[in-house]
Amino acid sequence: MLDRSARLYIAGRRGLAGSAISRAAEAAGFTDVVGATSAKVDLRDRTAVFDHLLEVRPHALVLAAAKVGGIVANDTYPADFLSENLRIQTNVLDAAHAAGVGRLLFLGSSCIYPKYAEQPIQESSLLTGALEPTNDAYAVAKIAGIMAVQSARKQYGLPWISAMPTNLYGPGDNFHPTHSHVLPALIRRFHEARENGTDQVVLWGTGTPRREFLHVDDLGRAIIHLLDHYDDPQTINVGTGTDLTIRELADTVADVVGYTGEIVQDTTRPDGTPRKLLDTSRINALGWEPRIELREGITDTYRWFLDHHTEARLGT
Repeated sequence: MLDRSARLYIAGRRGLAGSAISRAAEAAGFTDVVGATSAKVDLRDRTAVFDHLLEVRPHALVLAAAKVGGIVANDTYPADFLSENLRIQTNVLDAAHAAGVGRLLFLGSSCIYPKYAEQPIQESSLLTGALEPTNDAYAVAKIAGIMAVQSARKQYGLPWISAMPTNLYGPGDNFHPTHSHVLPALIRRFHEARENGTDQVVLWGTGTPRREFLHVDDLGRAIIHLLDHYDDPQTINVGTGTDLTIRELADTVADVVGYTGEIVQDTTRPDGTPRKLLDTSRINALGWEPRIELREGITDTYRWFLDHHTEARLGT
């Protein structure tokens, strides 16, 4: 178990995942949780990252910072997603080694797995098939992060690990109309449709792909649990072990938001990966289980949206 008085650095502390990990760390008794904003330290700037971590010198570090977005953003700006994430990861991992960080967790994404991986997806499926083309650039960057962690373990003998969460959602999410992920995008669209009296909402694709969703506060607890109990070169999945169709998700969100109009599928739009359910047996065997049911989590997230819907992060 990590020393609760040792300095824990969370890269990306203001983001969706990073803020939840910060909350979980403080709830678990960590007394020195730190992390700079992007305005203070641009993680794409190698010199700035080295100077900062060499000054702060944390005992442990969670790399939760990344350039992220939904299917539209990933498919439209693949060069940006690849370049920026590679730079962030390489800079932080190299600087962490130079600063003597003894314990590190790299946070990846379930998109690293092949598009047609056997379901539920085991960690051993990594690099066994072709990726989903709409977000392959982002996935390749995340795979490089896993390889970097494994290489640091091999070359330097460091107890660094990586974890692959399923689709995340929760308070602090990005509700931009085109650059967000599916669940927050649905919350915003149904909310605006209800407010504007719109009698029809059009959704992309057939609605049949199946997805798994994990509340960020469950992720936060999982990360602390892994820092305390996991030390293996193989990445480890973090999810709920259950999924639902995108149409079922849309119906649930509409019900929570109070939208009663028609939902229409635009089947000319892409579906993405047909199914992406993680096998969570390894993390479950370590004693971690999710606590927040999906409808409860969506209600919690919608409440946060209502309290913050005028903020810039929601986009226009």
